[in-house]
Amino acid sequence: MNCLVTGGAGFIGSNLVDKLIDLGHNVICIDNQSAECHEQFYWNSKANNYKYDICDYNKIEHLFNGIDYVFHIASDARIQPAILNPRKSIESNAVGTANVLELSRLAKVKKFVYSSTSSAYGKKAILPNIETQPSDPLTPYSAAKVFGENLARVYYNLYGLETISLRYFNVYGDRQPLKGQYAPVIGLFLKQYHEGKPLTVVGDGSQRRDFTHISDVVEANILASEVTHGFGEVYNIGYGSNYSIIDIANMISNDVKFIPSRIGEVQETLASNEKFKGLTGWTPKVSLIEWLQK
Repeated sequence: MNCLVTGGAGFIGSNLVDKLIDLGHNVICIDNQSAECHEQFYWNSKANNYKYDICDYNKIEHLFNGIDYVFHIASDARIQPAILNPRKSIESNAVGTANVLELSRLAKVKKFVYSSTSSAYGKKAILPNIETQPSDPLTPYSAAKVFGENLARVYYNLYGLETISLRYFNVYGDRQPLKGQYAPVIGLFLKQYHEGKPLTVVGDGSQRRDFTHISDVVEANILASEVTHGFGEVYNIGYGSNYSIIDIANMISNDVKFIPSRIGEVQETLASNEKFKGLTGWTPKVSLIEWLQK
């Protein structure tokens, strides 16, 4: 099959590109290398690579010709930077997604898999987070990602584009972002540990997160592209258990430094992944504790 991956040189995207190529697919990769938390980008030499911005409709238009599957991962993906620069986040996550959906429709793409976020649940959610709960975005980033989910649903209901939206819960693993104070916590802790620095814990560290390994996320994307029903829907992609940030820090190091709490972040996330399991049979295989021990 001919696949197009947006954000294909970043953390999640590059891992997916590698897997698609290993499975024998032809891959077009789009990435503008704008993610500030990445120390490096990962371009697979076996893919057709384009350093383009998905917000530039005219520039990316021709890349959709003959594409069967689109995996839309490109995103201005960090919560705190989105609060500091809302316009950039909204443009990437809303306008960019609208462009990719419309070009997929015009190209008669067979499947469209959209990468969304568990931050859509906000503070009103009852745990575990279930897809039927109303969304409660707290930041420009999460609001724009929910917009993308809704637009993907509209494109299925109105135009028949077979869309699937995946809400990721705190993805970690190989190639995870490491740069800056807003890098995802697992990668940041490990980097600080290896550099002999104290682990910076936000607030008192009691906040709890559901952590999902990159290999499980990649598998979820592949399975989502193979389904024959369940389109226009949102699905949680999470391990189904959670850990406090301070407990994770203490597993890695006893040198911990507490820093001020941040706005726009919830106290706890915990995925119910039964809906996606029921659709595809997907089961997460990598636990955070075992991965850290290795």
